[in-house]
Amino acid sequence: MSMAPRTDPQSPAPHVADSHDLIRVHGARENNLKDVNIEIPKRRLTVFTGVSGSGKSSLVFDTIAAESQRLINETYSAFVQGFMPTLARPEVDVLDGLTTVITVDQQRLGADPRSTVGTATDANAMLRILFSRLGKPHIGSPKAFSFNVASISGAGAVTMERGGQTVKERRSFSITGGMCPRCEGRGSVSDLDLTQLYDDSKSFSEGAITVPGYTGGGWNSRLYSESGFFDPDKPIRKFTKKELHDFLHREPTRMKIAGINMTYEGLIPRIQRSMLAKEREGMQPHIREFVDRAVTFTTCPECDGTRLNEGARSSKIKGISIADACAMQISDLAEWVRGLDEPSVAPLLTALQQTLDSFVEIGLGYLSLDRPAGTLSGGEAQRVKMIRHLGSSLTDVTYVFDEPTIGLHPHDIQRMNDLLLRLRDKGNTVLVVEHKPETIAIADHVVDLGPGAGTAGGTVCFEGTVEGLRTGGTITGRHFDDRAAVKKTVRKSTGTLEIRGARTHNLQGVDVDIPLGVLAVVTGVAGSGKSSLVHGSIPAGEGVVSVDQAAIRGSRRSNPATYTGLLDPIRKAFAKVNGVKPALFSANSEGACPTCNGAGVIYTDLAMMAGVATTCEECEGKRFQASVLDYHLGGRDISEVLAMSVTEAEEFFGAGEAATPAAHRILTRLADVGLGYLTLGQPLTTLSGGERQRLKLATHMAEKGGVYVLDEPTAGLHLADVEQLLGLLDRLVDAGKSVIVVEHHQAVMAHADWIIDLGPGAGHDGGRLVFEGTPADLVASRSTLTGKHLATYVGS
Repeated sequence: MSMAPRTDPQSPAPHVADSHDLIRVHGARENNLKDVNIEIPKRRLTVFTGVSGSGKSSLVFDTIAAESQRLINETYSAFVQGFMPTLARPEVDVLDGLTTVITVDQQRLGADPRSTVGTATDANAMLRILFSRLGKPHIGSPKAFSFNVASISGAGAVTMERGGQTVKERRSFSITGGMCPRCEGRGSVSDLDLTQLYDDSKSFSEGAITVPGYTGGGWNSRLYSESGFFDPDKPIRKFTKKELHDFLHREPTRMKIAGINMTYEGLIPRIQRSMLAKEREGMQPHIREFVDRAVTFTTCPECDGTRLNEGARSSKIKGISIADACAMQISDLAEWVRGLDEPSVAPLLTALQQTLDSFVEIGLGYLSLDRPAGTLSGGEAQRVKMIRHLGSSLTDVTYVFDEPTIGLHPHDIQRMNDLLLRLRDKGNTVLVVEHKPETIAIADHVVDLGPGAGTAGGTVCFEGTVEGLRTGGTITGRHFDDRAAVKKTVRKSTGTLEIRGARTHNLQGVDVDIPLGVLAVVTGVAGSGKSSLVHGSIPAGEGVVSVDQAAIRGSRRSNPATYTGLLDPIRKAFAKVNGVKPALFSANSEGACPTCNGAGVIYTDLAMMAGVATTCEECEGKRFQASVLDYHLGGRDISEVLAMSVTEAEEFFGAGEAATPAAHRILTRLADVGLGYLTLGQPLTTLSGGERQRLKLATHMAEKGGVYVLDEPTAGLHLADVEQLLGLLDRLVDAGKSVIVVEHHQAVMAHADWIIDLGPGAGHDGGRLVFEGTPADLVASRSTLTGKHLATYVGS
């Protein structure tokens, strides 16, 4: 039976499944969002803009991405969910049309000393398999090439039940790992400078031990002087070999000292266990100072910093060991892999080739696989995470990016834009939080949040096309086409900071004089050697204040008042006026509400389900005991002071009964960096990336220094805030400071008095000085990539 062709002139009605082409958000109230209602088109590129702290991340990450992740997690069994992070449902009335979200954020890759670029991606895993199959001589499985696996062997009897009888069998096993036994796969070894631990000309009774906490006749010093292993009145330099070993290296030994059972242990293992096992950032300042003084980190002499044992380094493919491969620049390694023609491992070579090519394509070809993950900048870490998604066959998923252009030179931004458009053109929804006009310009749809930051933000000011944004009258629209002009006159330097023969990382013997007393900007493409020059060659000694991009550490108990040290003068002022102890005015100390321990909320853990946080009924979320709130300063109690904004508090502590000069100085600095809208008691965990960066800058401005070194201070800043930052940098220079900025933003370059441009490329194609002079000369010459982009920016 034949069917006549369909001649219906009318096109069929669209399938109902094709009608779900919007992500609908109604009544979003996360953090500072005020009942936000928006509709985001699917399979399009949507950019979210707005001043720092306006609610962009709250909407995109904490609402849309968080709910998608929570719904996916709920599809797993309760057993599996028990191993996953528990997520609460975001504060939102309706979320409709969600797809699977893949989040690519700026969270730094773990700073674990064993983590490298290769281990953080799949590249190292594939290289290990490659060497285990093709390496000559053959030394074992992929584990034999891993610096995280130690070689171990053992033998013994095992008892088991078999056929109703108990049987004993002898078993032996061995694992061949690649870990260097000396440095345990870390690549460096720490040595203690013994002269910093004790004065060998003195005896114990004269206070020979100089380690913090071991002086002044406390239990730590009595442990050694009363142990009975040596004469407490004998100078250490006269100790016998055995006495010195007992003092420095003796294994733990139980003994009685002054009638109390104690464990005696050699000084070196005791210090390593009690002090060196902690992260440096978590140490008390005086302990950190001692560790910096007493501990020296040197490249492991046994593995020469490669982290691998001799066996792993001896197996080679075409004369290259896995250590050599990991030390190569990734762009060179990709070429080497391309030259391997081995049909037996063809699928592996193809996958490895794609991963390495993705590094090059995304602008990270200058890295090497053995680069420690903790040394990557936020922008580099985000692009490393992007690599696994570039070749993905998935479509109809939602990709969420957090300022993907951070740390990118204008030359590299075009490449990032192409990648975002490629992800969209495969049929994906791409949501981007961004400040750079070059990336906003490629959006299909723009959502502008604001109008201000913090409590002044959280509403949708504009939704539509880029052209509509330009004429929409919002802060972003008004500043969209802002262009800073190159300075007509520049300041004269008051001196120079000489750098000679700089060779840190990829620098190739750079000689440069950085002018002092002016605003000097160091620029160049990502990976050209800017940070290596500034952080590696400028001595971090007296008078140099360095503000880098390292993350701020802080729990939900930390807030701007505790982080900046503002709470100390406030507590003292309260204590003085009321005649009580300052500790009463700390929610982490004596004044804390006993029911919630000063947290303000009570957390109930519900295993694999989202925990519940309920406001403490005793203190009503104020965090303090009721008796503490009876004490006032200037008519306000401590909880009311912590609820103030920085601007309000600056006025409150500036004059009148509550005048506190120490607190006022800190508040003025916070207002100077544009954080006047933050409340003093707002948890650090709720601050955006740009806010944290400026909070750190405000804290460092208090340090007495003549030279300020800033690493990309415009990161996370809205176009309107860059103007305020330039004003702040000018005030610092006018106050007699020298400001050296590593920066990609053309407005900062145009505003500089002196520009130092590194390049011409990244990795081993960079590391050279390609220009030094005024911005006007750079624009006129157009001799470098930076010069060409700056000339286009200023319209000359």
